Amino acid sequence: MSEPETETETEAEPDFVGAHERIDQTTLDIVESTLANTRYEMDRVVETTAISPVIREQSDQFPMIADRKGRMVMGQFGSAIDDIIANSPFGWDELEEGDVIATNDPYMCEGAVSHLPDMMLLRPVFFEGDLVGFSSQWGNLMDVGGKTPGSIPINANTVFEEGIRLPPTKLYKRGEFDAELLETFKHNTRLPDHAEADIKALAAGTKAAETRIKELCERFGKETYLLACDAILDRTRDGVTQLIRDLLPEGETFVFEDYADDDGQGNGPIKLHMEMRREGDDIHVDWTGTDEQVPGTVNFLLNENMFKMFTGVFLIMAFDPQLTFNDGFYDRIHVTIPSGTVLKPEFPAALGNRLTLMARQFDLLQEVFSKALGEQFSVAGSYGTSPNLVYAGTDADGNDFQLLEILYGGIPARPGGDGLDGHSWWPLFKTVPTEYLEAYYPLTIDEYSTRTDTGGAGRFRGGHGVRKVYTFEAEGAITFQDDRALTYPYGVDGGAHAQPSRKELVRTDGTREALPSKVENVPVSPGDKLVFETAGGGGLGDPLERDPQTVATEVRRGLISAESARDDYGVVLDEGDLDADATAALREERRAERGELPEFDFGPLPSEAELAAQIEEERREFDARYTS
Repeated sequence: MSEPETETETEAEPDFVGAHERIDQTTLDIVESTLANTRYEMDRVVETTAISPVIREQSDQFPMIADRKGRMVMGQFGSAIDDIIANSPFGWDELEEGDVIATNDPYMCEGAVSHLPDMMLLRPVFFEGDLVGFSSQWGNLMDVGGKTPGSIPINANTVFEEGIRLPPTKLYKRGEFDAELLETFKHNTRLPDHAEADIKALAAGTKAAETRIKELCERFGKETYLLACDAILDRTRDGVTQLIRDLLPEGETFVFEDYADDDGQGNGPIKLHMEMRREGDDIHVDWTGTDEQVPGTVNFLLNENMFKMFTGVFLIMAFDPQLTFNDGFYDRIHVTIPSGTVLKPEFPAALGNRLTLMARQFDLLQEVFSKALGEQFSVAGSYGTSPNLVYAGTDADGNDFQLLEILYGGIPARPGGDGLDGHSWWPLFKTVPTEYLEAYYPLTIDEYSTRTDTGGAGRFRGGHGVRKVYTFEAEGAITFQDDRALTYPYGVDGGAHAQPSRKELVRTDGTREALPSKVENVPVSPGDKLVFETAGGGGLGDPLERDPQTVATEVRRGLISAESARDDYGVVLDEGDLDADATAALREERRAERGELPEFDFGPLPSEAELAAQIEEERREFDARYTS
């Protein structure tokens, strides 16, 4: 492993500091609100013009509006414009009106997109001949080539096996569309029509933002618009600085570790280690101690600025959601990510299933904050990834098909409320309607339900995972990625761990085959069923303090069983109704019998060595069954 990268110089104060004091506040509010609405307009344009379900139905796309220096002013996923242009054959001075840059290579944009199916389009915006900003949109394409349908293989060891890599290239030059470039890209995908429609939809999203930015420049003047962008960044910086001062103690380092199961190739568990401390108005985060990159595809290319964004958005969403989320606070957060680790793998490491570690680093981030903030803010562990399923083959009419679907799990319990059942950890994602799946693909959805008893018990219950049962109606193969099958979403402050994920194939002859959480190209035949069950979220607080009437109601709704009500919550039911006296007596008995509640409940985990052996054995059994 190479030496960790460290910051040797104090960052200069950003040039936009004080900008919000130099602009009329009403004008600033209008500009900020217009850009905020434009972000959602960009999404709507993309969703109504794309044709792939992962974008059109699930909203797996992310908009951004940046200032003239490439700093995100409004958006969801941060900016890497400097890196994109640095890795392109043209410079800042060669950007022109009507240009649109395209790339899907994570290594060319420092992880701003994190695997090859993510296509990013970037449009410089000009007004009266001057660069005034950028609009960007990226989305998850259904296929970009590579060794497996969906371009998210399990058994890949380099990015070269995962699909076509497009370096930063002008797809539009001064407004002229490069049809040959798109044709070359399409030629390397299994779904060329989807790729063309979705890429053009992303371009249309960036055009919508360009239109709104120019309207603001026309209304208020170019200089006022540029000052407003600076002021929006400045206000966010001030807000995050105040949150740091108000919430985080100085003089102590807060540490947390968690594990992802494996990389799908028998390597694991994978340790993530994070430390955080506050110094003055700044936060310092260090990932030293995280495991080295793995041979499989779960590596996550996380650059320092991207993690600064994640840290800031946690503070904003948890404590001041009225703040605009942008790049303004970056100088307040200092990040060390050692090169060669699973969070900063070296080229050409495979990246296709990076979502396991992307989601898991959110668990660690919220946990070090929970430790720093104490009783005012505790959050349990989540289902810890973004499960996905690819089903591809040839239907009875001889037509090739390919489905890519993202599934969800249990959101952890948080202060004052239960976790959400069957929800995405990225808040704007949606489920593909069953009617859509059954209309366009040769399959039937037999069940899509909440998994009873899978959320961790607590004063606030963790969210439940989901159970989805597919019956396949054509010859084909399935590839999927999940996690939390061998490690447990943890409970906090006396709350219980959640239940892990589980996968099972039920063949037409009744044979049942348990599958690992990550598999590639498993053959399926008409009539075969896949039972896809995701993990829950951990519980928060003493389960014996949960409102007993709420427990009784959840038993009637099938969210928890009567056995769990009694064993986990100390709630006694009489023909479905709460027996208040028996419940009070049982809870008093349980409190007298038990010891001190643990701060964390990580579940019945074996040792790291035993878990590694279990992962390796599971992989050997799977290979013996499905690999010739």
